[in-house]
Order: sequence, then C-alpha cells, then structure tokens
Amino acid sequence: MIRHLVLFRLNDGVERDDPRVVAGAAAFEELGGLIPELRSWECGWNLSDRPIAYDFAINSSFEDTAALQRYIDHPAHQAGVALWREFATWVIADYEF
Repeated sequence: MIRHLVLFRLNDGVERDDPRVVAGAAAFEELGGLIPELRSWECGWNLSDRPIAYDFAINSSFEDTAALQRYIDHPAHQAGVALWREFATWVIADYEF
C-alpha cells in the first residue's frame, strides 16, 4: 500500500473564506467518491494555531504506485490541482506502509 500525504499552505493574504479556496476545498472533498483507485481518503482544515502548521491536509492511500499515478492523472484531480495553484503551495510525501 502507498500512503499519499499532501499539506497545503495558503499564500500570504489568502483566507479560507476566499471563494477560490472554498471551491478548491470542495473539489478535493469530492475526490473521495470520484476516483476508484482510492483505498482511503481524508482531507480537512488544520486545527492547530502553531506557526509551523500548514492550512489544509490530504491523507489518502492506494494499492500500489500504478494506482497512485492513475489518481494523479485523473481529470478530477488535475482540475482540483489547477484551482489550488492559484492560491496555495504544498508539499507531498508518498511512502509504502
């Protein structure tokens, strides 16, 4: 199994209630029911007020790297990524478990 973690940081001056952010979060929340390769899907807003914390997280799993790649290439995922590029940066980690 492959775990795929993504942590997003909103760009300076961008708030959670920005309509672009609302649309981006909704797009990723919907992915859990759209992409058959997903074995697990969680996403949500950070609750910590620590200065090193990121703003939004995705925690997902896939059977193997081929399934992860199909998810990455899926049009719904690509559409969500395009939205987030407008207002955030992110880091990822993919690992076997």
